[in-house]
Amino acid sequence: MINRAAILLKYKEPSVDWINTTNSRDDQTVTTLDEANHERTVYLISNDDADHPDLLKKWIKLNYKAVFEHELMSWYTDPELWPQKRTYKLFNQWFDVECNTVIEDTVGSPIFDDD
Repeated sequence: MINRAAILLKYKEPSVDWINTTNSRDDQTVTTLDEANHERTVYLISNDDADHPDLLKKWIKLNYKAVFEHELMSWYTDPELWPQKRTYKLFNQWFDVECNTVIEDTVGSPIFDDD
């Protein structure tokens, strides 16, 4: 087990509506809620931040903007297409936050950042 917790964002209808409204592809492919939630980014945070619901909420309030922008970037790289007011309220309207506090590393080799 590693000394981290994980959060994942679960997309809600308003975020998928934005994805589809912003879609400028010629084929007008529509993304469904299930498709948006199929492969989600896992954000590792400290166990301490995930230890209590109030601490997790505090972490989210402090970091929602960076996480929000990372999610927007995964759909559209042009910030001009993003909502101009990326507030905590909008973040909560667009996403549910799931937290997992037990992370097992089954690989056995060192973890490294490939950036």
